[in-house]
Amino acid sequence: MELSGGKVLMEALKEEGVELIFGYPGGAVLHIYDALYQQNSVKHILVRHEQSATHAADGYARATGKPGVVLVTSGPGATNAVTGIATAFMDSVPMIVISGQVQSRFIGSDAFQEVDCVGITRPCVKHNFLVDSLENMAQTIKEAFHVATTGRPGPVVIDIPKDFTTPGITVPFDYSKTVEMRSYSPPTQGHPGQIRKAVDLILSAKKPMIYSGGGVVLGNASEQLRAFTRELGYPITQTLMGLGAYPASDKQFIGMLGMHGTYEANLAMHECDVLIAIGARFDDRVTGEVDSFCPNAKIVHVDIDPASISKNVTVDVPIVGDVALVLDAMLEQIRASERRADPADIASWWSQIKAWQATKCMEYELSDTLIKPQAVVEALWRETKGQAYITSDVGQHQMWAAQYYGFDEPNRWINSGGLGTMGFGLPAALGVALGKPDDTVACITGEASIQMCIQELSTCLQYGTPIKIINLNNRYMGMVRQWQEFSYEKRYSHSYMDALPDFVKLAESYGHVGMNIENPADVESALAEAFAMKDRLVFMNFVTDQSENVYPMIEAGKGHHEMRLNPARELA
Repeated sequence: MELSGGKVLMEALKEEGVELIFGYPGGAVLHIYDALYQQNSVKHILVRHEQSATHAADGYARATGKPGVVLVTSGPGATNAVTGIATAFMDSVPMIVISGQVQSRFIGSDAFQEVDCVGITRPCVKHNFLVDSLENMAQTIKEAFHVATTGRPGPVVIDIPKDFTTPGITVPFDYSKTVEMRSYSPPTQGHPGQIRKAVDLILSAKKPMIYSGGGVVLGNASEQLRAFTRELGYPITQTLMGLGAYPASDKQFIGMLGMHGTYEANLAMHECDVLIAIGARFDDRVTGEVDSFCPNAKIVHVDIDPASISKNVTVDVPIVGDVALVLDAMLEQIRASERRADPADIASWWSQIKAWQATKCMEYELSDTLIKPQAVVEALWRETKGQAYITSDVGQHQMWAAQYYGFDEPNRWINSGGLGTMGFGLPAALGVALGKPDDTVACITGEASIQMCIQELSTCLQYGTPIKIINLNNRYMGMVRQWQEFSYEKRYSHSYMDALPDFVKLAESYGHVGMNIENPADVESALAEAFAMKDRLVFMNFVTDQSENVYPMIEAGKGHHEMRLNPARELA
């Protein structure tokens, strides 16, 4: 059949199984929007800002495992989307961003709403394409989806000049079922020799640690990780992005590691002799001071991306491959082997870890008069039975969500880890709610972050997404204030939030339910009341203790063994 460029795009999206597209119209994409109007297979979600389109597509992708799709116009439409593209890139989220471009003959002439979208996004995409002809559009779309969803996933931009979508100008539509790209062939199977070396090292450990990251979640390798960890009986820690791949409720999980990780996880990392890193990238928030990171350990590193191997920390046994397949191969060899680590060594190691756990580094002081943010998160966990999809913005509330909402399943924790993007939480929750309409979705946020994309309350009303917003309102940019307290002698430069709106009235003005909670005794009942409203978005403004800090904390330039603990838990 002969189709115009706009209809080629719609048919290609249908072929890729796309159900939702998040976007905002403008001049360069009006032909595409007209084609969108004339079909019923792909539903369009009209956001109120292009940054929110990318965050919503991001949340949708993380929760469902399907690529998120975005449609924006040229110029400011594309530049507004860059923050969300960079967020997805840092966290390896599969996303297709379709941006309109001025007519091909005007490119480079400073035409109205022209920007070099390919050039601007090049540093923060897995790949990008400028469509060079109508004849090549279908193939370009196929390649874009292939690149975005294979290997280490990531966002791909397709920049489409307006004249290639003009109605009446048509080409035969032929959409390939498969795609081969000569310059792109991501690995899958790990090298057998390296796997044998890794297994030999793993079974010789006296103080082993398993360190898993977001690659396990993205690689759908949670079952393999659980089987591998339980077969060995070794302790496991997870990164911020990896939470839920291994259940938080399991006794072998000793907490998140890194800047705000547990005392036991960080000290176990520092003291271990064999480190098994799976789908993790050794970022600075995990390693602390690199020179003192795991000083006594031989390191096995499994990752789909060869560029991540020995990028930040030199490893001893690198294995490039699909995490699930490599774990299967290692587990098969372990089960076939009669060797095991010395039980006495492993028992002694667990005894040491239990001594560190006795510190109870996550305990905090409760109050009869002030709401503790940690207590709100724990109450949320009880109310939702730990089964909700939780999105967050960035800051103290993000860390408390990670620390106190025990994630037992993958893909339930949706947050901006690598880029640390304020404004992410609400539009991401919108995307999750649309992708998982039968599940409970809550957004844990703060009064600074929520205002960055708060206009999406309008989108939530339009599409009937009954999100529950947990606003931990301490009237500060909390993490900024915490750093200023610790490192700047309490000079709170521009971290206090003056002139805050009445969040209850604001939520109500958007057509939602608003609640204000100031008394600790009301936290549980307020949450129960909010979650009983199954078909309404409820904005819960919890007025929390302004002085509360996130502990433990590794400050800049420090190692895992140099944590700052809650003053009430400091060791003698």
